Amino acid sequence: MKHIEANFDGLVGPTHNYAGLSFGNVASQSNAAAISNPRSAALQGLAKMKALHDMGMTQGVLAPQQRPDLNMLRRIGFSGSDAQVLDKAYRDAPAILRAAYSASSMWTANAATVSPSADSADNKVHFTPANLVNKFHRSIEPEVTGRILQATFADGNHFAHHQHLPEHDQFGDEGAANHTRLCRQYGDEGLQLFVYGRYGFDPSKPAPQRYPARQTREASEAVARLHQLGEHNTVYIQQNPDVIDQGVFHNDVIAVGNQNVLFYHQQAFLNTESALAEIRAKFGDSPLHFIEVGTDQVSVQDAVKSYLFNTQILTLPSGEMAIIAPTECQENPAVYAYLNHLLEQNTPIRHVHYFDVKQSMQNGGGPACLRLRVALSEQEKAAVNPHSLMSDSKYAELTAWVEKHYRDRLTAEDLRDPQLVVESHQALDQLTQILNLGSVYPFQR
Repeated sequence: MKHIEANFDGLVGPTHNYAGLSFGNVASQSNAAAISNPRSAALQGLAKMKALHDMGMTQGVLAPQQRPDLNMLRRIGFSGSDAQVLDKAYRDAPAILRAAYSASSMWTANAATVSPSADSADNKVHFTPANLVNKFHRSIEPEVTGRILQATFADGNHFAHHQHLPEHDQFGDEGAANHTRLCRQYGDEGLQLFVYGRYGFDPSKPAPQRYPARQTREASEAVARLHQLGEHNTVYIQQNPDVIDQGVFHNDVIAVGNQNVLFYHQQAFLNTESALAEIRAKFGDSPLHFIEVGTDQVSVQDAVKSYLFNTQILTLPSGEMAIIAPTECQENPAVYAYLNHLLEQNTPIRHVHYFDVKQSMQNGGGPACLRLRVALSEQEKAAVNPHSLMSDSKYAELTAWVEKHYRDRLTAEDLRDPQLVVESHQALDQLTQILNLGSVYPFQR
């Protein structure tokens, strides 16, 4: 039976804006209060999805969250009509209003952790939405994320869905941004790497000092239990606290893997040699490629600025691997030189494709942030909601939808406009019909 790895990208929501909400994310903070272009952001994301589809990849679409989250604003004491709630929040709690409008669900690498059926004891694909408790604007996502995932992967014969972990920092879970899977072929049993920033219940262990470690070891272990993984197919690796303090807020900003390739920066992990030794021992005798980028080749600063490691590594239908990189990697001399050098080396990576996702990059997320990886068998792929899969006609339909509903300019002042709520609800209501999701949003229930 043929197995593939699908990429499910998050659609950028109608309220995409630059609010600088993510402490520890250098790009997010440095572009705070800039004027955003939701239409351009959504079209950039769709263009990347369509390009991967055209390469022969299985490409899916995940819907954004309902924003603003008026239920949350009412829960904390803002009352009256929608217009009154927005006006009061704008005047009295502007930072909270910006959080209520966040379109950060576009970065579906944070949406959930996914374990393929080849790795799980019950032979099902498992999904656990991330609780994202470290950032308030993201902590309000998991419930709707779970509904969207259940509507996309609905067949209980193939898919198992779990509730997000307890909503406490000791179980801080950031989803697939701190998780990757190594394997021979996608249908073979793989080795799942869980990268954590700190221990939630043992403050004596190493931890960063400047920026928060968002993923705890306890959260990673809980997800592995839920997904019915075993000791033989899991490895827990601590992220280097010093690199977190340099602005590497997730592991996927400093390392990425695909099949038998692990591509990582020299400073990515706390105890690199012991982690690699455990990976070698558990992976077995098959060829394994560790591609380490030295600090003398690319500094951590350049890696974060360009998102060299927040790229996607894909296995093309030809069997060769390609890196999907943001154009910022072309614009950074050290990174561009490294990638050209990489293509001359004896590794499975033979191509680099550059994409303009600047609207996402300026808010702190690169190509890999925008996608959730789901390895599927032929039967499992057939059980996926077909309306969520990219095609020429789906791309045309979604492009027309964006052009109809999205603004081309959004400022902080616009967040008090009640008409933006009306526009967003109209857009999302139509989107649930395009993707055949049912009533996943609070305003529909």
